[in-house]
Amino acid sequence: MYDFDIFERFIVVDTETTNTLDEPICYDVGFAVVDRFGAVYEKFSFVVAEVFLDRELMSYAYYADKIEQYWQDIKAGRRKLAKFSTIRRVFADACKRNQVKVVLAHNARFDNRSLNLTQRYLTASKYRYFFPFGLQVWDTLKMSREVLKNDDDYGAFCYNNDFLTQRLCKQFTAEVLFRFIIGEIDFEESHTGLEDVLIEKEIFAYLMWRKPEICGKLWG
Repeated sequence: MYDFDIFERFIVVDTETTNTLDEPICYDVGFAVVDRFGAVYEKFSFVVAEVFLDRELMSYAYYADKIEQYWQDIKAGRRKLAKFSTIRRVFADACKRNQVKVVLAHNARFDNRSLNLTQRYLTASKYRYFFPFGLQVWDTLKMSREVLKNDDDYGAFCYNNDFLTQRLCKQFTAEVLFRFIIGEIDFEESHTGLEDVLIEKEIFAYLMWRKPEICGKLWG
């Protein structure tokens, strides 16, 4: 169980990656400082310069078809093209400024791995970890399974709309969870960092409402 302060702030992060799923390198890092009710205090959208400007590396991006849209967003000021070291510093500063103790992600194991691997790739392992020391990593995927695993309404929603895995189990993707929360089965996830963060913070707020005492630690 986690001892919550009603005024506590959290940071939600999402990455979009290239290379492989086993060794993901991120080119898009979005994050936002939020509270347990989903209110947003700060938000950031960064494109990783060293990766995004590497044409060969970006050719392996799963959502490579969005590259032109990224350029348009950068030119319009909706996203910032920045070095990874700058992104890491801004993230750490946001955590310190807001006294953040917990970082959240949906399938946090993947985002943690992509950020750390990018850090090691770009610094030749001189620096190995992205998150500031002492920050707890929480996983809203793990939390959603705990809260909704035996929920009849969520079960019916998944089975009636065929939101199932290959083994015919309920899906717990951010897209399906958000569809359930807002009641719109046609909603489509953006698959861009900050936009997906703004979905995942709503999932977090919903899970906190359903089970206020929940602790979503990825490890331990």
